[in-house]
Amino acid sequence: MHPFASYVLRSYYKQTGWNEDNLYANLTRSSNALLDFSVPRGLHFSISKSPNSLFKTTYSMNALPSLNGSVGYIFTSCNLDVKGSGDVRFKDMVDRFKVFDQPRKPEGKEEEWLGGDRVDTRDYLLYGRIYIPTGRLDALYSTRITPTLQGMVAAISDPRAPISSEKSRGHGPSSNIMFSLQQDTGKWCTEYTWSAEDGMWGIRSLYNFGRIGSPAESSQNDGEKAGHAPTGRRSGLKRVDEEEAMEGGLKGRISIGGEFYFSAKEKSAGVSTGIRFTTVPDATPPSFQVPSSSTTPAVQTPRGPPSQPPTTITALFNPMLGHISGAYTARVSRDLSLASRFDFNVYSYESEWSIGAEWWQRRGKVRASPSPTKDDSLPTLSDLADEVQGVVKAKVSTTTDISLLWEGRLRNVLVSLGVVSNLSNRSKPIKSIGLELSYFSSG
Repeated sequence: MHPFASYVLRSYYKQTGWNEDNLYANLTRSSNALLDFSVPRGLHFSISKSPNSLFKTTYSMNALPSLNGSVGYIFTSCNLDVKGSGDVRFKDMVDRFKVFDQPRKPEGKEEEWLGGDRVDTRDYLLYGRIYIPTGRLDALYSTRITPTLQGMVAAISDPRAPISSEKSRGHGPSSNIMFSLQQDTGKWCTEYTWSAEDGMWGIRSLYNFGRIGSPAESSQNDGEKAGHAPTGRRSGLKRVDEEEAMEGGLKGRISIGGEFYFSAKEKSAGVSTGIRFTTVPDATPPSFQVPSSSTTPAVQTPRGPPSQPPTTITALFNPMLGHISGAYTARVSRDLSLASRFDFNVYSYESEWSIGAEWWQRRGKVRASPSPTKDDSLPTLSDLADEVQGVVKAKVSTTTDISLLWEGRLRNVLVSLGVVSNLSNRSKPIKSIGLELSYFSSG
């Protein structure tokens, strides 16, 4: 289950039109939702409140295995429509498999003029959280510099951390500050980072092949739908991948990227590269930069399955560590998604195979209208049994660890219940079990 602060941050990105799915760091987000989901440990409570559309507060407490808590505050420059835990769309609160939206160039705010002077300001988000009783402080500042450029500053202040870097090794997270600059043009998305703790510089970049969506191209897209050939392609000719012999295969988009980082203090470096294939058309309506009213009705219509199974295939390679990873994720039915991943190291010949599943639970009753009238006596399509109420996730790997998680909503409370077990250990088959309860309100 997403913490309340993460839900607000995603709402901020959506409101400002920033597509976080286009980052190289999120290349494997679809498979990670089924294979690397987080299982709560112990007993955890969280309560959050949105007094207004700009300011939010959140409180959390861990009762088991130890007693501790935290207090957090969030402030944004733009109005956010943050709903309560009883009204929020359930799929917005959990990591799940989805087909990534078509890359689009971010749009800036509309210009505001007053007396001949431009008075519009940049959007920003401020977040801070203090942990009790340790006194650790986490902070985040995010702002849009230009329509295609976003800056972020993240900081951790831990009073328990030793001042000397040599003494801090093995003592958990220490105080640090990190700067990040993200540039997204739709076709390219590049991220530059610098960490003060170890003097690490890094760059990540992702390139999307094929066309990208933008409002300026809407007329051109309409022309293609009407049968006109796009720019750069001669009408009447087909490429090799358009021949009839290729029909029946998966059609989609390909994205390729890589990262490089160097630590001046540690005198070390690292590099990795990855590729992702995503089917088209999108199985989910675009959630960024495109109003929901522009979504094609055929995408949301539950009457028939999509023309091809929503699928995401990813591959990662780290040449310095010799690590290779390949994942395949697909939605095999309306409510069931499956994922498989194989990890291999070319130096040690160690390998791991993992499989995961995600099954959605829906309401099985017809809901009555809140104020039925004579003209509205029959339930509409929105009142039918199609509301998601929970999700069950399971993961099994060759490391003999089995993870099982249920996330759902009980009245106005979001609930996460999970267990991690190791069946090969007969003396202690259950490694951990946890329960998380989250409640937040708006207004």
